[in-house]
Amino acid sequence: MNCNCGGTAESTKDAALATMLAEYREKPGALIPVLQGAQAIYGYLPETVLAQIAAALHLPLSHVFGVVTFYTQFHLQPRGRHIIRVCLGTACHVRGGAAIFTALQQHLDVNDGETTEDQRFTLESVACIGACGLAPVITINDDTFGRLTPEQLPEILARYA
Repeated sequence: MNCNCGGTAESTKDAALATMLAEYREKPGALIPVLQGAQAIYGYLPETVLAQIAAALHLPLSHVFGVVTFYTQFHLQPRGRHIIRVCLGTACHVRGGAAIFTALQQHLDVNDGETTEDQRFTLESVACIGACGLAPVITINDDTFGRLTPEQLPEILARYA
């Protein structure tokens, strides 16, 4: 069973997955490294890929799915090129984090955990970024922006065009 994830039936991604599955097929405890590898290959974990992993590792698909949905590092939907994380922790909340989050939702036309139609941005709320002195704070990929107002957001997002 090959994943047809936007390419030919035997794409480069499918070949990379097959190589990785062959390497891990008989190794105990291989599920999480295999899921991480598959996500690195595809950018997320399509259902067909989960089925291939389950079959190759001789695991029930329900078990594989349970692991994927338990750990927040795994994603079942395609993600944007740029991941925006909005802190909604106490310090950010008190200093306007909710207004920042709402402004981003409106500007990008997405809800929490969703990706824009152009696959440019994925928006996520988080409990803490660890930069309370800069509240309210967002990160875009590895860049941190603090002491924000909703009015600053369009200019910041334009940097990631």
